[in-house]
Amino acid sequence: MALGCPWCYVGKARFEKALAAFPHRDGVEVVHRSFELDPGRAKGDIQPVLTMLTRKYGMSEAQAQAGEDNLAAQAAAEGLDYRARGRDAGNTFDMHRLLHFAKEHGRQDELIQILYRANFAEERSVFSEGDERLVRLAAEAGLDADAARTVLADPDAYADEVRADEREAAQLGANGVPFFVLDRKYGVSGAQPAEVFTQALTQAWGERSPLKLIDQGAATACGPDGCAVPQN
Repeated sequence: MALGCPWCYVGKARFEKALAAFPHRDGVEVVHRSFELDPGRAKGDIQPVLTMLTRKYGMSEAQAQAGEDNLAAQAAAEGLDYRARGRDAGNTFDMHRLLHFAKEHGRQDELIQILYRANFAEERSVFSEGDERLVRLAAEAGLDADAARTVLADPDAYADEVRADEREAAQLGANGVPFFVLDRKYGVSGAQPAEVFTQALTQAWGERSPLKLIDQGAATACGPDGCAVPQN
């Protein structure tokens, strides 16, 4: 999950569409992991998206704008708002730290969606207004504003958790996002159509390994109702 990645924004919606219709939805646990697109970017390095795209990928401004317009169309097809003009890009590390804080309080899903909306759909920047913008978004997700402010003020708070996620991504071979791992056996790369996620979920569910019991004869054991007292 990269908070600056528009394809993650679209891919998440497509995955959730497939998951909502999956017959075994209640048996699926979704875990979000941090991934930074540009981990070396300084916190104060904020650029217009078009400027970032032209400098990083060597494309013309017209090509960059065409790409943004295409993303807006694909987002709209998933029922998502997307502002194709006027957005900026910056370092997302503090947002990832805040998401780990939100996870501890059971509000991570809410904050992810709010941060995506703020970054890709709203006119106000999530980068140029400082920590208070993030504090207000955290409060909107149901988190305590003062606690969120304290997390953001401490650069070490939840930093290890973010770095651990990034190391795990590297170990799994995720060198780009969006990247979905199912049952630690299957990887789906990119903002695939919902049908691809449906197929992957079905395959992963069908190939789960049931527990194999090694029977070594009768032995005393405790059950849900407690432990039987041996009779002499």
